[in-house]
Amino acid sequence: MAYSRLWDTEKLPLVASDDRIIATDVIATHDVPPFNRSPYDGFAIFSEDTKHASQNNPVRLKVVDAIGAGHVASCRVNSGTAIRIMTGAKIPDGADAVIMLELVKEMTDQENSYIEIKRSIKKDENISFQGEDTQQGKLLVKQGTKITPGIVAILATFGYHLVSVYKKPVVGILSTGTELLDVHEDLQPGKIRNSNAYMIAAQVRSMGAEVKLYQHKEDDLDSLYQNVKECLEETDMVITTGGVSVGDYDYLPAIYEKLEAEVLFNKIAMRPGSVTTVAVHEGKWLFGLSGNPSACFVGAELFVRPVILSGMKMNKPHCAVTKAILASDFPKANPFTRFVRATLSEDCDQKVVTPAGLDKSSSVSSLIEANCLIVLPGGTRGWAKGSEVAVLSWHGEGSEWPWNHPLFSKSSVTKTAEKQP
Repeated sequence: MAYSRLWDTEKLPLVASDDRIIATDVIATHDVPPFNRSPYDGFAIFSEDTKHASQNNPVRLKVVDAIGAGHVASCRVNSGTAIRIMTGAKIPDGADAVIMLELVKEMTDQENSYIEIKRSIKKDENISFQGEDTQQGKLLVKQGTKITPGIVAILATFGYHLVSVYKKPVVGILSTGTELLDVHEDLQPGKIRNSNAYMIAAQVRSMGAEVKLYQHKEDDLDSLYQNVKECLEETDMVITTGGVSVGDYDYLPAIYEKLEAEVLFNKIAMRPGSVTTVAVHEGKWLFGLSGNPSACFVGAELFVRPVILSGMKMNKPHCAVTKAILASDFPKANPFTRFVRATLSEDCDQKVVTPAGLDKSSSVSSLIEANCLIVLPGGTRGWAKGSEVAVLSWHGEGSEWPWNHPLFSKSSVTKTAEKQP
């Protein structure tokens, strides 16, 4: 994370800013309401006039004016008078309360209009006071916040017709391997369709980035090197899938070395995704993710997500951490920390998590219903139904670093939770 940097910014019309990440703090430029106003349709009055009003002793007030929202009264309210007022209109001078329309009886004679009031009204009753919602100078929205419909309302209220947002970083996705077919191609012996590229593209778009898809079909070091260089020139970061293991045709480690990129780490003690590699070259990121679909998916959520989101000043760029009860046995031993694709749900106000489908890094079907990752610490011997486990979710608000949740440690595993494989 020390290598992360902020993305550039741009200004967009307010109507085009939905779901973008705001690049400046939003400060209230005036009080809201900007003046004392009426929250109801009714009559602005001098409350003292109603002090002794009752069912048996109604008070009659002369109506001297009528004002709608956006207009101001032409005269003041004096004792014995009232001004008809609509919702949102400025409270006239002299008035210190509003009585709602349905609480008065209106009447007229040949020359004047009157209202009859049969209850007492307290001073300041039914008045929305200047600044009671928001006061000038208050910080309303922090830099790095996603723009929601509610925030659009705030921006409009304070005149932000142009909004400064972070530019979407362009992520190049380069699939390697002669075994890959594009999605429109018919299957052939020894070939598979390239699901990883489209999966990661959907992931990074949901993180707020733009995507450029590339496909390299020759397992050749020189041509792949040129391909990676081209991707780096055209994008802000490059994600490659496959080619980072130790097979005869896994060229990416050699390409990072030829680029003179700084390799931050190469291989991780985790399952799936142990063959993940991350490097930096001239301020741009290179993510080498596994060619196995589930491992590739996990790597993108754990490592690509925080880089994209921290570049937009989001203070919680990592997957959110929670805890849940394991709904079924997971008997596999975990020599390394294991991230299990799973489904998180609520059952009687308790969070319950269930492993989703086949727990193999090559599995695609396990991603259909997965909305989280169960985190099982390394050095544990399997987990029993009913155990409390840590869960990472890519939905909703994220989390800060580091993940200090005690359930990430194998020391949290009780004897009743352990299960022999």
